[in-house]
Amino acid sequence: MIHLAGARIHNIDSLDTEIGDITFVVPDIVLGELKRLSGSKTGLAGALESASKYRSVQLGTDKYADAAIIRHVRKNGGMVATMDRRLKRAVKEAGGSVISVSRDCVVLEA
Repeated sequence: MIHLAGARIHNIDSLDTEIGDITFVVPDIVLGELKRLSGSKTGLAGALESASKYRSVQLGTDKYADAAIIRHVRKNGGMVATMDRRLKRAVKEAGGSVISVSRDCVVLEA
């Protein structure tokens, strides 16, 4: 979300054509982490504002967002949009796909 908040993504409007019907949602636990950290870390206010524009979904009561996301992917599959290398690797190991940004374009990593 931080990257999306600060950059113009060139192919974001064509994702439905390239990937299929896609709906972006933000886990409630991610919104909670962004709210908690936005007062102490630069750049997170913009990420929180961007994330708040999407529908929020509840993923459970895990302490950390990454754990909740990985648990959800293991159980249900799905795609996760992230730039975090550790989360990318964990999502792929759990059987999910990753949407990331490279050179201001959205990239699908299977």
